[in-house]
Amino acid sequence: MAEKTRYTDEELEEFRQIINEKLRLARLDYEDMMKQLTNANSNDVVDTSPTYKALEEGSTGQTKEELVQMAQRQQKFIIALEAALMRIDNKTYGIDRLTGELIPKERLRIVPHATLSVASKNARKK
Repeated sequence: MAEKTRYTDEELEEFRQIINEKLRLARLDYEDMMKQLTNANSNDVVDTSPTYKALEEGSTGQTKEELVQMAQRQQKFIIALEAALMRIDNKTYGIDRLTGELIPKERLRIVPHATLSVASKNARKK
């Protein structure tokens, strides 16, 4: 029997559902982070009374910095998930970009935007 070179349409549809759910949650998280960064969801006095919170200013700045980094990571994750959906549409999803072999389903269920198998990823690190 020939070795399987791509996932079936049914398998791809299963992955599409997993990715769409992760994408939905990732976008919600990203929107929440952006609202926090712009104070859109706050009735606080942070932006109207800067002298009132002078001592807390440093920790607020650090929190915003961390939030910006988290938002950037989340945006990168969303882009990776969208790229995975394109690979599903192209029927190239789940194929290791180094070896051309199928990435195990278990890995794709956990990391649906993966483009490398664990073995390929580890080999790249060395």
